[in-house]
Amino acid sequence: KNQLRFSDSEKGVEWIREILLRKGHNQQLVLELLFLFTEKQIESPREAIGKYLAKIEKSPIGDKQDLFASFRGWEGSMSRAYFEGIRSVLPAMYRFERRSQRPAMDMFNCLLNYAYGMLYGLCESALIQAGVDPALGVMHRDEYNRPVLVYDFIELYRHWADYTVCYLCIQEGIFEEFFDVENGQYWLNTNGKRKLIQSFNDYLNEIVPIEGLSRSRQNHMQLDAQRLASTLKKFVP
Repeated sequence: KNQLRFSDSEKGVEWIREILLRKGHNQQLVLELLFLFTEKQIESPREAIGKYLAKIEKSPIGDKQDLFASFRGWEGSMSRAYFEGIRSVLPAMYRFERRSQRPAMDMFNCLLNYAYGMLYGLCESALIQAGVDPALGVMHRDEYNRPVLVYDFIELYRHWADYTVCYLCIQEGIFEEFFDVENGQYWLNTNGKRKLIQSFNDYLNEIVPIEGLSRSRQNHMQLDAQRLASTLKKFVP
């Protein structure tokens, strides 16, 4: 009951706002790391993301559906600037024209889609283990019988998948033989899946300090889910 009330409250809106702000800052951080690796200038996408972050931060809560529509638009604009920045620094063989999903139309998007799929599963599992209903979302809420809260929650962690895939490409550790290509559509084969799964799991299991706690990244995700569950239990409309 508390989760249902939270999903339709101003505190729910502020939770989404914080997620989007953290997502944008994480995108800027990834671009900064790519700049260090490649020594290529990517200031323009970082600045564009900053402008949309300011809009998200300052927008007043009025009609929640109108605000969420604005959030989606600004989030989409941030992501376009972000992926343009990523595209500009990748080695030529991994550059992509645009984000493509189901199916991917190039190697980079194929890798990223698969990594996001792994991340979706981990997010849903973390929410369920914390006692939170993944089918009851806040900004994402209109898809029947889908784990829509995962679509909100995952935005905190997409940059983990982004960084892993970008690093593999910048190191040129991904090869054409890792993919099956059919009618211009790319699918990871067994060798490609093995390479990506091992790399992403290594990254997720790395011990990192966040807010004074040194834990694996996956454990930090689980702690975030537990904090959300605690917030919902204590929520008073």
